[in-house]
Amino acid sequence: MLNIVENRKVFYAISVIFIAISFIALALWGLQFGIDFKGGSILEINYSALPDLNLVSDALKSLKLNDLKISPLGSNGAVLRFGETDEVTHQNIVKILAAEAEKNKIQFEERRFSSIGPTIGAELKQKSIKAIIIVLFGISLYIAWAFRKVSQPISSWRYGVVTLAALFHDLIIPIGLFAYLGRFYGVEVGANFIVALLVILGFSVHDTIVVFDRIRENLKRYSQLSFMPLVNQSIRETFIRSLSTSFTVLLTLVALYVFGGESLKYFVLALMVGIFSGTYSSIFIAAPLLVTWFNVLKKS
Repeated sequence: MLNIVENRKVFYAISVIFIAISFIALALWGLQFGIDFKGGSILEINYSALPDLNLVSDALKSLKLNDLKISPLGSNGAVLRFGETDEVTHQNIVKILAAEAEKNKIQFEERRFSSIGPTIGAELKQKSIKAIIIVLFGISLYIAWAFRKVSQPISSWRYGVVTLAALFHDLIIPIGLFAYLGRFYGVEVGANFIVALLVILGFSVHDTIVVFDRIRENLKRYSQLSFMPLVNQSIRETFIRSLSTSFTVLLTLVALYVFGGESLKYFVLALMVGIFSGTYSSIFIAAPLLVTWFNVLKKS
C-alpha cells in the first residue's frame, strides 16, 4: 500500500539534494541573462546551407560590433548577438551577410532582429523578479484564505506557508538547471524564461490545491482518523489524478520540445522540468510537510 507520509524523510532528502545542487550552480555560475535583461541586439538568420561561421564573423569585423557572438540555430540557421546598435548598422550587417551568402552561392534570409537598451533591460529584470515574488506571496495568501475554515488540527495559514515552500522548491530547480546550461552551453534566459516560471507556479499550485482540498474533505468525512493516516489517505486518493494530468501535459511538452523548433526549445525544457518538479512537490513534499509541522506542534 502506498504510504508516502510514512516515508516522507526519503522524499525530503531527494528534494534537499536537488535544491542544494541548484543553489550551488546558481552561486558558482549565476544565470546568463539575454538581451531582454542586459540589453543588446540579436539577429536571427537562415541559410539554404549553413556556411562557416568563422567566415561570417570575419566578414563583419569591419563594423566593429561590440561583444559579437555567433552560434548555430537548427540545421541551417545562426544567431548573432552583439551590443546595442542602431538601424543603420543593422542594415549594414544584413548587406554584408547577404553579399557573403551570394559569394558562397547560397540563399540568405533575415528571420528576426531585436535591440534593447541596457536601462530597459535592467528595468525589465527588476519587474520580472517583483512579479515572481508577488505571485508567490499572492498564491500563499490565497491558499491561507481559501482554507480559513480548516482550523483543526492545523491552522489554515500553515497551508499557505507550506504552499510557499513547495513553490520555492518548484522554482529553484529549473533556475539551477539553467545556471548549469548557461555556464556550459551558453543558454541565456530572457522574458520567455520568466513566463515559463509563472506557468510552473500556476500548474504546481493547482496540483497542491487538489491534494489540500481532499485533505479538507476527508477531515469532515473521516473525523475518527488521526492526521497522518488521513493525509496519506488523501494523497492516495488524488495520486492517479495528479500523475495522469502531469503525464498528459508532459507528453505535449515533449512533442513541442522535439518538433517545436529551436526558438521554443529551452522555454519548453523549463516547463518540463518545472512541471515534473511541481508534481513531485505536490504529492511528496507539500502534504507531508503538513504532517511534519503537525507533529512538531504536538510535541511542543
